[in-house]
Amino acid sequence: MAGLRVTPVHRHGQARLYVSLPDGRAAAWYDRDTGRVALLLAGHEDEVLAALRPYAVGELHVGPPPVPTPADLVRLFLHPDDDLAPNRPGETLLHESAGQWPAHRFTTAPHRRALAAQQLAGDALDRLEGAGWRVLHALALPGGATIDHLLVGPAGVFTLRSVATRGRRVRIADPLVAVGRAAPAPLLRGIRHEAERAGLALAAAVRPVLVLVGAERVERGPVPDVTVLKDGDIPGLARLGGVLKPADVASLYALARDRRTWLRV
Repeated sequence: MAGLRVTPVHRHGQARLYVSLPDGRAAAWYDRDTGRVALLLAGHEDEVLAALRPYAVGELHVGPPPVPTPADLVRLFLHPDDDLAPNRPGETLLHESAGQWPAHRFTTAPHRRALAAQQLAGDALDRLEGAGWRVLHALALPGGATIDHLLVGPAGVFTLRSVATRGRRVRIADPLVAVGRAAPAPLLRGIRHEAERAGLALAAAVRPVLVLVGAERVERGPVPDVTVLKDGDIPGLARLGGVLKPADVASLYALARDRRTWLRV
C-alpha cells in the first residue's frame, strides 16, 4: 500500500515512530529502544515494515501492542484536573506571581532567583527521562507546603529542594544552611520532612536531596541522610541504579502524578 506516513514522536523518554494509513488511521508504532513493532491493524505487516525499514536499526520484533500495565491504566483514566504531570518547574511560584496585583509586587529579587533556580534544576531533571527516570514538579501538599521536584528512577525515589545560591558561598551545619551573608535557616529539617511525607504517600523509601543552584563554594559538615548536589551534578544521577525495576518506576510515577495521592499526607 502506497502513502503510509511515518511520524517520529518523543515523549516521556520514549522515542517512537508511528505509522498511519492515508486515511489517518494508525497502523503501527515502532519503539526504537526495544526494536518492537506493535501492529494495530491486521493485514498491513508487509507495508508497515517497508515503511519503517529506512528508519529502523537492527532486527525488528513484530507483534500486537503490549497489554497495558496497572500504571498505564491509571494514566489513561486519570482526570486532567488530577494529573500533576503537566506541572512546570516553579509552577507554584508562577501561580503566585499571576495572582499578585499589581504584578510588580512579585518581581522582587528573591522570588525571581527562587523561580530561576527551580526552572534550571527542573530542566536538568527533565533531561534524565531518556535514562529511565520520571520527574514531577511543584507537588502541593496539605498545609501549603510544596515539593519542588520528585524524581523516580532506577536508583529509587527522591524529593528535591532547589535553592538559589548563584555566586554565593553556602555553609551547611546540620540542620542549618546559610547562603551568602543571610542568617542560617534550618532548611534540612524541612527537606527531610518533605521526603517523609512523600514516603507516606507513596508507601516507598524516599531520599531527600538539596540542590544548590549556582553555588560558588560549599562548606559542609556531615549530613548523613540528605544528598547535597550542585545543579551541575544532576546529570550524574543518570548513572545510579540497582533499586527499582522499570515496572516499579512506572507504578510509582503513576501513583505520584495523581493529585489525590498527596491529599492524605
